[in-house]
Order: sequence, then C-alpha cells, then structure tokens
Amino acid sequence: MNATRATAVAGTFYPDAPGALARAVDGFLDAAPSGDAPAPKALIAPHAGYIYSGAIAARAYAALAPARDTIRRVVLLGPVHRVPVRGLAAPGLGVTAFATPLGEIPLDREAIDKLRMLPQVVASDAAHAMEHSLEVHLPFLQKVLARFSLVPLAVGDASAEEVAEALEMLWGGAETVIVVSSDLSHYLDYATARRTDQQTAARIVALDPRITHEEACGGTPINGLLLSARHHGLSAELLDLRNSGDTAGPRDRVVGYGAFAFREASVHRAGAPAGGELLLRIARAAIAKRLGIAASADDSASWLEEPGATFVTLNLEGALRGCIGSLQPHRALRDDVRENAIAAAFRDPRFAPVARDEFDALSIEVSLLSPAEPVACRDEADAICKLVPGADGVILELGARRATFLPQVWESLPDPRRFLAELKLKAGLAADYWSTEMRVSRYGVEKWSESGTRPAGRSR
Repeated sequence: MNATRATAVAGTFYPDAPGALARAVDGFLDAAPSGDAPAPKALIAPHAGYIYSGAIAARAYAALAPARDTIRRVVLLGPVHRVPVRGLAAPGLGVTAFATPLGEIPLDREAIDKLRMLPQVVASDAAHAMEHSLEVHLPFLQKVLARFSLVPLAVGDASAEEVAEALEMLWGGAETVIVVSSDLSHYLDYATARRTDQQTAARIVALDPRITHEEACGGTPINGLLLSARHHGLSAELLDLRNSGDTAGPRDRVVGYGAFAFREASVHRAGAPAGGELLLRIARAAIAKRLGIAASADDSASWLEEPGATFVTLNLEGALRGCIGSLQPHRALRDDVRENAIAAAFRDPRFAPVARDEFDALSIEVSLLSPAEPVACRDEADAICKLVPGADGVILELGARRATFLPQVWESLPDPRRFLAELKLKAGLAADYWSTEMRVSRYGVEKWSESGTRPAGRSR
C-alpha cells in the first residue's frame, strides 16, 4: 500500500497556503544573488522557520539554478529532533512520496532500498513523521528544480564515516545533488554567536570533519559530507552567514545560520586532476628561464587558456621571498601564473631579485583566486564581525589605495581586528583609521605549494 508522508510544520515553520508559500519562497530566491558559478554538487542550508532562516537558505538554493533541468535526484540529510535513531533513518517501505502545500515529491525507492543494504541505514516512519529539518527544504527544492525524486535521511546516532559511506553509495553524477540541513550555534548572545559561527564556517570551508553538535545541530551529516567532499576533491564556498538576530529575532539568544556550496575545484573541472602541480611547474619554469636555467612545463592544456587570477608566493628557508598576484582575471591562466612568478621573483619591491644560487632552495606556492564579492558593512566593527578567519581573502580599498591579504595570512594574524589593522597599514593607512568610503571585499583561494597541495579558504 502506497503512502505519502504528510506535512508536519506547514503553517508554523512556513505558510500552509500554496499561494502564500510560493510567494514567500519566490521572494527569498529573487532576493538571493545568483552568480555565474556552476551548480554545486552539495549544499548546506539551515532549517529554521522561514522568517528566521529563509533568506539564508535561499542563498544556497539559488546556486542550483544552472542545473534546474539537470538535477533529477536530491539526497537530503538532516538531524533528528524528536525521535532517537541509531544510524540513518529512511522512510518505511510503504512511503512513496513526501508532501508539501506545493504538491508531492516522489521518493527514489530504488535508491532507498539500495541504502538499506548498509547496516547503519534503518527504516523509521516515526523518525520522519514530525521532523522539520528535512521538510522545510522541500518547497525550495520544488521551486528551483524542474523535476526530481527524493532520498530523505534523518540522521541520528551515527559516525561521520557511516554518513560518508551512505553518500558514496548515492554520489552519482550531475543528476544528483546532496543537501545537508543544519543550523549553527544555538541560544548564544549575538556577539558570541557571530564569533562562534565564523569559526565553524571557517572549519567547514577548510573541510575539517570535526564539527560538534554545539557548533551545528547537523554536525553528524555535515562531517559525513566533509569527508566525502575531501575524497571527491570538492572545495567549499561560504555563501551566507547570519543569525536570527540579523533577520527576525532578539539579540540576547540567537540561532546561527550558514549557507555553503561544494563544487569541484576549478582545475579539476577543467579536466586536469594534477592541475595544481602543473601550475607550480609553470611558475618554476618561468623563473628558471629568466635565470638562464634550463626548465620547461607542458602548458598546452586547453583549460590553461581560460582567464584566471592567481598569486605566486616564494619562500626561502621558511621566510617570504616574494609575492605578486592578480585580483581579477585578465589573461589566460598560464600567462597569469608565468607573469606573476616572474614578478614575485624579480620585481617585488620589498626584496632584491632572486639570485641564481637561490633557485633550487626556493619553495613556490600558487593560489588561484575566486571572484571577489563586496562585504556590506556599516562600520569597522561590522566588517570585523563579517570576516571569516582562515577562509576569507580580503581586499581593502579607499580611493586609489588598495591592499589585499590572502587567506593564508590568517595563520600569522588570527585575530580579525589585528588582521584588518595590518591590512590598513599595507594600504598606507593608519591602523586605527576608518571611513564610510572604505570598501571591503572578500574572495577564496585554491592553494598549491611544492611542499604539499591543499585547498585553502573559501572557493568562489
């Protein structure tokens, strides 16, 4: 006998009238920046009432617009709030659809039955009956996707590895998107929540699979996704980070919300699994040629012809030896790396040109920048609150003055206030100076170094 899981929180977490619900979701999506990045493979989005977190969730779902007609299956995971579960709970065998006021969504019963082969996946209609962490996402999915089936999993007492194993079984290709439902910190005061959530966001962007349930109620499915993201070479992008004090609630006890997108790193999308290593070879060969040293790098790959913005950093015996880069893509990626490598070695005004006898000891690092986006801030304190330590590269501009710090600089300047003060000094401003004309932007990087490669910071 076929059954449909009925709505449980329509009329409380979101409107129960179809027209009002459609208008609410459309309003959130219309207000969310769409961007031009490829659709993500996975999302993290919040699950509070729409008045509190709908705008943040919309930032995540707007990113799916390019794949509206491509995505055919959504794997949706959220934490249990009412019924204890050991493992991951799928709907019972008789359930074939989930309902919202906008209509029914068919379940992918074949995929669910496949998951049931895993010992950590159980069937539990009770776990789903009143669970809001999955339900609140369904109207957004119904509005942004043309047609899809659903694999809903209510996650209880499970390990990150058990979640990752389930995700791996359903990973699929472009037809499958993974959505993890989670809010962030709960019931802290506004300032403490901002600091706590910034730290959590930085760890998510860094793919650190050790998020606690105090940092995110959906910590378990998040950690499973982060393990899978690392395995599949995805990079994470922070799309939005706010709390209920920013949207519709008081500021003495707030709940944090974040929206994140996970995509393949740029050089992997370009069909170059070892793309980062090739960029390093191009940089080293360019410096070698200027020094009269024989070296070459095969730079014929087509993806190297695409515009790219990079920074090339040189280190010698653990100390900075040069760093020059581009903040906006204005030439082919191969040319940008080559020219920035030469500039870092021979034209950084802080250092003498690199000598031939230094070449072998140089350690080269290449950072590929994502597009910068403005940070709307009322004043310096607001700017400091909105920066994500460890994740954000920051551009500071005032008139003709401009300076930037890569996300890597957070390692030596972990305090946001000092980070911004030092950036002002770099721009030729006083450390305590601020003006309403100041412009702040942030970006992410993918970073590769000859001492080891890894993604760094947010990817945009």
